[in-house]
Amino acid sequence: MSEAIRGAPGPAAGGGAPPLIGITTYEEPARWGVWVREAALLPASYVRSVERAGGVPVMVPSTGSLRGLAALVSRLDGLVLAGGGDLDPDLYGAERHAETGPPQPQRDRFELALVRAAVDADLPFLAICRGMQVLNVARGGALVQHLPDAVGHKAHAPEVGKIGTHRVQISATSAVGKILGDSADVPTYHHQAVSRLGKGLSAVAWADDQVVEAVELQGHRFGLAVQWHPEDGDDKRLFEALVAEAAGR
Repeated sequence: MSEAIRGAPGPAAGGGAPPLIGITTYEEPARWGVWVREAALLPASYVRSVERAGGVPVMVPSTGSLRGLAALVSRLDGLVLAGGGDLDPDLYGAERHAETGPPQPQRDRFELALVRAAVDADLPFLAICRGMQVLNVARGGALVQHLPDAVGHKAHAPEVGKIGTHRVQISATSAVGKILGDSADVPTYHHQAVSRLGKGLSAVAWADDQVVEAVELQGHRFGLAVQWHPEDGDDKRLFEALVAEAAGR
């Protein structure tokens, strides 16, 4: 990974063309005007975080066909794998827990294929919450389906529908550590997490209860994943580092 991991300002300030950063979308029913329909949607905090970091945000909806995936990846300069609902546990060989959310087969299929294509193309990416879990499963890993059963508390999602905060310890020699330092207070809302790490992934950050909070894909140009929600916090250095790398700095 290049010097961009130090969190330089967005590339627009340097006069170059701003990079295109794809952001995966949620697939949910939504209301606007008189309509209630299925929608490809995204919390605006993702869009604003990429824009403020100097990138051009491009929403990437899950499609039923994967035939345009290579063309999509070739046109993007970077990728954010956004949060969202739980992956189908069948994808990592587990029985469904009672607290695991309903399956979204189209989104699961598309995002697993997308992150594999991004890895193959050495495309810089930042995977967030569900995105980290997608990356782990795509690399052959597995998940804890309901953290309160494993750790005995709800600190990772303390209140329904509200982002919480907890501290993480970060490996100072990792790419995430070079961006954020050896610890950080992070915005959190998740009830699942990595259990078995996927191939080529290294754990680089942990909560006090030893839940893995960040991983990195070894040998990749910029392949970072965090279990927390940086788009919902004030610290945008992860987005700045992604955009700087995507701009070729």
